[in-house]
Amino acid sequence: MTVASLPEGVSRETLDRLQRLTELLAKWNPAINLVSRSTVDQAWDRHILDSAQIFGLAPPVATSWVDMGSGGGFPGLVIACLAAELRPQMTVTLIESDQRKATFLRQAAHDLGLTIQIYAQRIETCEPQNASVLSARALAALPLLLGFTRRHLSTDGIALFPKGASWRAEVEQARKDWQFTLTSHPSATDPQGAILAVKAVSHV
Repeated sequence: MTVASLPEGVSRETLDRLQRLTELLAKWNPAINLVSRSTVDQAWDRHILDSAQIFGLAPPVATSWVDMGSGGGFPGLVIACLAAELRPQMTVTLIESDQRKATFLRQAAHDLGLTIQIYAQRIETCEPQNASVLSARALAALPLLLGFTRRHLSTDGIALFPKGASWRAEVEQARKDWQFTLTSHPSATDPQGAILAVKAVSHV
């Protein structure tokens, strides 16, 4: 187990929680296909650490984190595990329209002892969340994500989107229809990827 991408100060209890999440993923994945089967055996690096690296990019004063299209819980459940110890005052909300995946998220939250909100709804019809921090991983291209961002992010909030090698092309495409402030951070788990930190989203 490597911990290079985890925030400083993470306790053994939180590490055990995250390890338990990989076990729940392996148990549920054959029935629901939460993540690609080929990645289950590498879940710690491919999903846990990849999700955890965005936690430190959120402002310390953030009061609410909303994860869109949470699927197998990445990054939403990972963020909730870290927040339970490091930012207990911050609320965590997961939005997942697939009812079976939402059932997994609820059961996993219960098994992990997490107090979070889970909406089994479509992102575009879910009540606007006014989130301090918004995240989505492997959900959609940036132009579509920015539409969701405008709906659910507070005016002074930040959206954090892990992206792969094509992130620059997505940004270029998104700028045709959207105005936004962008900071890109190198990914700790994908040499060609980046984490896009987006603020102040509006239509062109």
